[in-house]
Amino acid sequence: MTYQLPALIASSHRRSQCYGLRADAPPDFDPLSVSALSALVEQNRLLYNHALPAMETLYQQIANTHNSVLLTDARGVILHSLGDADFLEKANRVALTPGVDWSEESKGTNAIGTAIAEQAPTTVHADQHYLRSNHFLTCSAAPILDHRGKVVGVLDVSGDRRSFHKHTMALVRMSALMIENQLFAAAFENAITLHFHTRPEFIGTLMEGIASFTPGGRFLAANRNGLFQLALAYPALQAQSFSSLFGQPVSSLYDHYRSAAPGLLDLCMHNGVRVRGRAELRLTHGAQLLHDELPADTPALPAPAAPSRERPAAPQPSSRLQALNTGDARLAQAIARVDKVLGRGVPILIMGETGTGKEWLAQAIHQDSPRAHGPFVAVNCAAIPEALIESELFGYEEGAFTGARRKGASGRIVQAHRGTLFLDEIGDMPLALQARLLRVLEERKVMPLGGAGPVAVDVELVCATNHDLRKRIADGLFREDLYYRLNGLVVKLPPLRERSDLDAIVAQMLASEGRRVADDVLRLFRRHAWPGNLRQLASLLRTAALMAGDEDEIGLHHLPDDFLDDAGDSSPAAAPVHGAAGARLDALELSAILRTLDAHGGNVSAAARALGVSRNTIYRKLPQAK
Repeated sequence: MTYQLPALIASSHRRSQCYGLRADAPPDFDPLSVSALSALVEQNRLLYNHALPAMETLYQQIANTHNSVLLTDARGVILHSLGDADFLEKANRVALTPGVDWSEESKGTNAIGTAIAEQAPTTVHADQHYLRSNHFLTCSAAPILDHRGKVVGVLDVSGDRRSFHKHTMALVRMSALMIENQLFAAAFENAITLHFHTRPEFIGTLMEGIASFTPGGRFLAANRNGLFQLALAYPALQAQSFSSLFGQPVSSLYDHYRSAAPGLLDLCMHNGVRVRGRAELRLTHGAQLLHDELPADTPALPAPAAPSRERPAAPQPSSRLQALNTGDARLAQAIARVDKVLGRGVPILIMGETGTGKEWLAQAIHQDSPRAHGPFVAVNCAAIPEALIESELFGYEEGAFTGARRKGASGRIVQAHRGTLFLDEIGDMPLALQARLLRVLEERKVMPLGGAGPVAVDVELVCATNHDLRKRIADGLFREDLYYRLNGLVVKLPPLRERSDLDAIVAQMLASEGRRVADDVLRLFRRHAWPGNLRQLASLLRTAALMAGDEDEIGLHHLPDDFLDDAGDSSPAAAPVHGAAGARLDALELSAILRTLDAHGGNVSAAARALGVSRNTIYRKLPQAK
């Protein structure tokens, strides 16, 4: 019976023949000189330094098994080796030593060279090697990728064919992943890095997803597990932000870690999947872990914003502003006006009903501006108690008042230095603070409570409100001089019920899910008043997607009962589903509800908010579990 080579090995053998290699050729003893090898190691210093600890750990696991651990550069030249003395002597006979090229072009089919060619983990055993002189070997190699998916090196375990073990490849892949994660952390020191997973026990392990963002929240990169969990292609992620991926502004991280004993973050990804996370802020002047032991005044001044010349003259395909333009003429006009003043120091005032996407627009303004590499700090003026908003905005020095933190706090305005300050619901700011804010905007200096002197600040200001500020001025609730200082450019976002691009918005929100909505659902959506605007639609679609389970199309029977009640739809299609399909739907609904309740520790109110349904809906569904 003729032995048939695995497809990957057979393909490699054909490439080896094309390279003009002879299977009976003797080993090539032509290593780099000591000085050339030293220079090559220096060129790969980052890889070398982060790989060495992983190599030593891996070698401890396979010691005394007639094996060696090898590290190569991206071309397959061996940089370093660790191994059992008896096997290293055999390895020297076939030039399996530092300074020797083990690419396919040089050595034919072998685990190192073939892993580079295929960009995939590869095991080559015994006579699967192209050169007969290497038939005594068994080798398992995994490519080491950088954050862009480019091969920067290879980790390999090679040994005597008689020492082959099926678990070797698993150890090699885990070690390569460990090196990749170390390289990832080193590549983004001036960034916010999020460690996340659906299961909290996996955070801090090789299974965790890792994603890095600029201090302002723009997506930079993710590791392999992060890309898998985010479920978006790398090019698509380049136009994303922390907010668009995890459903809350990056400033919420600072809010979370300001508490005395913060636990893991509870986040909802863009695809509706809930994850737990731990964040850390790494700046060029030092690293701060954003978890329990972090001081209360976490946010240090971020790195300077990118120079204005880095902003292209015309919108690029990755423009966050253009990503918001889904076809509505009024919104397109607003975006075009905003684009003309980016980076010009013109304050922008966004007006619109609650949920119309004012913060999404503010984040897009920041991420398309010359300050994109600086922080984006959002403050909801209506959500902070009046007694705290002054210290929250302007900061305070140590001992400024009873109960103040030992080291004081910098305040949100200072945190936004060289970035963008977004004041949401500015119309609800107390009158006394409006005068202080006006002074800050005019003098570009902040005086913390109890401070000895002012702190210079450089912020781009974006504000938003759902109030008619002229009416607030007439009622004596808003300062007229502050109004004229804020409204350099006023843009108004249309409510969802008046937009002409509802179908496109729904399609965009469901794009990452790979789902669509039925025609009768779209017809219902077009008739609905959408009092909660985009926020309500996003929550509704997330819930409906969970209810749809494995189905590609969202139908009326997947929509929450309270939404159907509000929509007043009485068509037969909206009637309860009976029979086998109805039973399956009930099971899916119950499963989604139970998972969400479990994620929120049994808190019905929190689960209802996460699912976008009323508490009564959850109580009505729960008896089915009995």
